Amino acid sequence: MTDLSSAEPIWLKTMTPQLEFAFATKVIVNPARALGNLHGSGTRLIMTVGGGTVEGPAIRGTILPGGTEWPLVRPDGVDSIDARYSFETDDGTLVNIRNTGYRVIPKALRDNMKGEVIDASQYYFRTYSVLEAPQGKYDWLTRNVFVGFGERHPEILHLWYYKVL
Repeated sequence: MTDLSSAEPIWLKTMTPQLEFAFATKVIVNPARALGNLHGSGTRLIMTVGGGTVEGPAIRGTILPGGTEWPLVRPDGVDSIDARYSFETDDGTLVNIRNTGYRVIPKALRDNMKGEVIDASQYYFRTYSVLEAPQGKYDWLTRNVFVGFGERHPEILHLWYYKVL
């Protein structure tokens, strides 16, 4: 049997993940509709995307209307994020984006939300994203891991995407 106690990975000593800003989105989110309570696991919401913008050092574009977000508001106060939408770059390339993650807002803040903007430093809103782009200028989107940091406004979702180096 192989002795695993001496098999420490080399990267652990030499590599700490770094983040590099890639782009930011402002997504117009239409009012939520509740699918209802899913057998005790939480309330599933359905929100369609009405448009928006994409801006970054190497990419600019417009979010296309028609995407959908399906957050699950769990009984433990965690919102599980599941969103898919598309955008068109300024030079006409179509890109798909899928966000998965979590939003955790302390109960005192959640109870007082009432459509107000809450400073993102007061809660946890993180995503990991998978992007699809055709070969060419934007295929860097399909070759990297991206994490997002979000802030929810009443009708707009702000997300800042970072490439994991």
